[in-house]
Amino acid sequence: MKHPRPKLWTKDFIIVSSVNFFLTFIFYLLMVTIAVFAVDHYGATTSQAGLVTGIFIIGTLIGRLYIGRAIDAIGRKKTLYTGLIFFTLTTLLYFVNIGITFLLINRFIHGISLGMASTATGTIVAQIIPAMRKGEGIGYYSMSATLATAVGPFIGLFMMQQVTFQTIFLFCLALGVFALFTAFFLYVPPIEASSNTTPETKTFKISNFVEPKAVPIAFITLAIAFGYSGVLSFINFYAMEIDLVSAASFFFLVYSAAVLISRPFTGRLMDIKGANYVMYPAFAIFAAGMFVLSTASSSFTLLMAGALIGFGFGNMQSCTQAVAVKLTPTRRMGLATSTFFIFLDAGLGFGPYLLGFIIPVTGYSTLYALMSVFIILTSGLYYILHGKKESAGKTRFDASAAG
Repeated sequence: MKHPRPKLWTKDFIIVSSVNFFLTFIFYLLMVTIAVFAVDHYGATTSQAGLVTGIFIIGTLIGRLYIGRAIDAIGRKKTLYTGLIFFTLTTLLYFVNIGITFLLINRFIHGISLGMASTATGTIVAQIIPAMRKGEGIGYYSMSATLATAVGPFIGLFMMQQVTFQTIFLFCLALGVFALFTAFFLYVPPIEASSNTTPETKTFKISNFVEPKAVPIAFITLAIAFGYSGVLSFINFYAMEIDLVSAASFFFLVYSAAVLISRPFTGRLMDIKGANYVMYPAFAIFAAGMFVLSTASSSFTLLMAGALIGFGFGNMQSCTQAVAVKLTPTRRMGLATSTFFIFLDAGLGFGPYLLGFIIPVTGYSTLYALMSVFIILTSGLYYILHGKKESAGKTRFDASAAG
């Protein structure tokens, strides 16, 4: 007798995905506006404005590093509440104008609160998704962040042209309060305490801060995020160079549309066939997208590159996250989620800084061509670190492995 598929779109799944959307939306909206705010209201230099933007990611990394270890000791829902409360309070503090140093401190704490809250949402969603629909569920959940990464910058840039920064902060504050209110309706099932939890958290070990089983796939995530960071940070400069600024404004909308169209299929494919069936084609498509971007000379080719990169990197991101939690026992899912995002943020956060040294030598076009080769080489690293084990059937997930 065939068993019915377990329900995915539950009240709790919708709530935690919505909260994740609002967190990511506010993050990206402020990422494209806060540097201008620092210059206009505090007379910040270009380097100071960059630090105001980047220190948030440093805070996020620290928040994830700490909370991944402590989340199950604190409680997953309590961690989410704490992160959301501090996220909302630090949003409120943008109204306080007492100097650039205070703004930097507030941005740092704001980043820590996002690290806490987003690690909690990622851990909770991995817990409440049925085991046999894990890849599909995480794919849908990741779409909440994907949509926010496209809509957030678009709304931020639009608001910056139409309203004051105080109105922008008020809008972000209202969304933060709404996310906090919504989270109170979330039910998180209790998990069984592990007999060795207490000793682990009282001794200093690397495994208390990162999940070793998730590190190989997280390292792949870092590598592909490094490649994508060159797009995220420099696409507007490249568009100005090739005189395609108007088309570039739609680049991330096309990227997100590609992800939204493909995620339902790639998530199910991963659950049925395994990660390799998604990852290897995605490596090829991502590399192709970067190569097309390097040769872009028209709006069509620029937007086609956006679609290819969405089909490639957009699906790799959710697939690697699903692998990270599938390889990990339930009691360590918090650490696995934290580990995944630490490596993802490191690639996205430090990538632009490192690539910034290359661009004066290569230019943008050659940089994207080099990144295409880099992505192909990373597919070989994926085979070594995870792919060959997957093909051998050693990492295929079943419900019993999660306990």
